[in-house]
Amino acid sequence: MEANSGEGAPKRNPLTSALVSNLESVLAARRAPPAEEVSTAAASGEAEAPDAPPTDGAPSRPVVLLTCAGGIRSAGLAALIDALVAGGRCDVHVCAPESDKPACGHSITVRETITATSVDFKGAKAFEISGTLVDCVSLALSGKLFPWSAPALVISGINPGPNCGYEMFHSSAIAAAREALVHGVPSIAVSLNWKKDESKDKDFKDAAQACLPLINAALADIEKGIFIKGCLLNIGIPSSPSANKGFKLTKQSGYTPAQSWQAVSTNRPSSAVHFMGMHQSLGIQLAQLGKDASAAGAARRVSAQRKTVEVESVAAAGKEEAREVVKKLFRAEFVEKQHEDLNEDIDLRAMENGFISVTPLNVHGQVEAEIVALVSDWLSAVVSLGKEKEAAPATADQQIAAEEKDPSAT
Repeated sequence: MEANSGEGAPKRNPLTSALVSNLESVLAARRAPPAEEVSTAAASGEAEAPDAPPTDGAPSRPVVLLTCAGGIRSAGLAALIDALVAGGRCDVHVCAPESDKPACGHSITVRETITATSVDFKGAKAFEISGTLVDCVSLALSGKLFPWSAPALVISGINPGPNCGYEMFHSSAIAAAREALVHGVPSIAVSLNWKKDESKDKDFKDAAQACLPLINAALADIEKGIFIKGCLLNIGIPSSPSANKGFKLTKQSGYTPAQSWQAVSTNRPSSAVHFMGMHQSLGIQLAQLGKDASAAGAARRVSAQRKTVEVESVAAAGKEEAREVVKKLFRAEFVEKQHEDLNEDIDLRAMENGFISVTPLNVHGQVEAEIVALVSDWLSAVVSLGKEKEAAPATADQQIAAEEKDPSAT
């Protein structure tokens, strides 16, 4: 049967009924009640009771959990902690690896003891963990480390290097946000498009300030119960954060990082051994940290240095013979490569053009079109609110200060 056409034909609603219902509930939550209803409720004594005071031990502000693939002492994490503490919008808690964990994916530690050690951060409660980034989030959400088990928001960042395209599958930063999403906690991953020999640590401070409006807007909507569910936000900051062109809703690209494999000589001492020889105290510390390593792992490292291993076998004549087993050592590194996709709406292209990319992802990767529509509306509202604040008239205090500075202005 052919579909009806023409002006009189009914138009198909492109939105699903579930999405329409969700949008209606979101709009209803945002809309203020009519003045007539308010006055009627007040007259009948049905006015809403004031908020109950917080219970003992409960935080007065929303809790935000921070972690970072760069480790507990990374410049990106420090910049984000400073920005959130200075803003005073939330209580900041930190659970991050004790060392750099850049490409561990969604790996976890099992059957081994993990250590959590307190670390001093001004205005924040922090622990460093001897595990992966996912371990950090999982432990923090377990209720065993902090006095809560469900923060308002989990933020992974600020991580050096973009997490675009298929990098998300081995990215520790995305995995940490994904782990929070699996636990039903809203999450954001923040990365700086770090450029080798160009970017500086101070860029992390600018990046923290650049993404702060999104974080504050997310907290406000989480408190109202209207923040987008079913996805995490992957935020990419351009290499010059202070000169960014604004936020842009983007899609996950098909970018695949190039791996460069290099052979490592078995005769040449490794850089780590050479470095520890120069810095004996650090070598002792590292040895102490690794004392719980499994015997099997130690055996593998020893056997990796051997060139030949005699293996007993039975030849045709029934005699034993020695067979040589060749072992080679390699090291993999990621190298930048040119992205050929010219689509302006993909994550990597947006960052290269100076925008802050905002890419919604679910636990499987890209999200459904209806969730993208929700994120688009939310992002537009955040940008509009920022413009309204910038265009707002000066307050009375600001006017008085201006008049005292320049009396002729009156």
